[in-house]
Amino acid sequence: MNYPGRIIRKGEQDAQIVKAVKEQLNTMLGIGGDASLRLDPDNPSYGSKMVQTVKLFQARHADAEGRPLKQDGQIGSLTWQALFGSESVVVRDTVSDEYLASVLLQASEAERKRVREIPVNSNRGPDVEEYLHRVGVPPGNSWCCAFVYWCFDEAAKSRDRLNPMVRTAGCLDHWNRAAAVGAARIASRDAVNTPSLVQPGMVFIMDHGAGRGHTGLVERVEGGLITTIEGNTDVSKTREGGGVYRLTRKMLEVNKGFIDYSGV
Repeated sequence: MNYPGRIIRKGEQDAQIVKAVKEQLNTMLGIGGDASLRLDPDNPSYGSKMVQTVKLFQARHADAEGRPLKQDGQIGSLTWQALFGSESVVVRDTVSDEYLASVLLQASEAERKRVREIPVNSNRGPDVEEYLHRVGVPPGNSWCCAFVYWCFDEAAKSRDRLNPMVRTAGCLDHWNRAAAVGAARIASRDAVNTPSLVQPGMVFIMDHGAGRGHTGLVERVEGGLITTIEGNTDVSKTREGGGVYRLTRKMLEVNKGFIDYSGV
């Protein structure tokens, strides 16, 4: 059964979904033969017993990247994928908008080039300083948003068109101003509930508080997981890392949302 595109939780009204999940939980937890633990697939209720069983499953299983599932008794796309397999969730790895495909190509080339800060932990270096220059910010500043803007700008030059992205080095400033230039915004809550809303080529925005943020480009979507290309990060997924990296994140890590420049 394919992921229905929304979080399944206590009180779920779709009896077919509840039945399928109960049958799968019984099988994968090996509790089908234990009357005290077994979930009754013919009972359409997603009640307290099922919540506890889902939490048990989440405690014993990991997502597609081998990371622990959140033990909340709810079935989002990551838990669904762990239950029913990768073929049960939406996978998107192509970009329908040709310009955004060019933006991703620029990002991919920077990742392949292994752009790094020089010296280490300096927010400087030939490539980094060029990114910052494009948004009018001096060397030594955080550059994740400048990197995204540079990718958009290089793609625009290659296609002899205007760059639609807000010219800024501020992640949250980008989020706040994106709608004014015609870009669509998808809030984090909506993306987590319905991962199919997120497409390759979108920009993700994270809010770290106190005006600080982080950003990058979405390259691939697999259920509740996204593959990204980001600047000013590293394999620890920090917002102050020293290079351009391709990473895999859980959709719910993106706590602000996504910006879509398709057709702009």
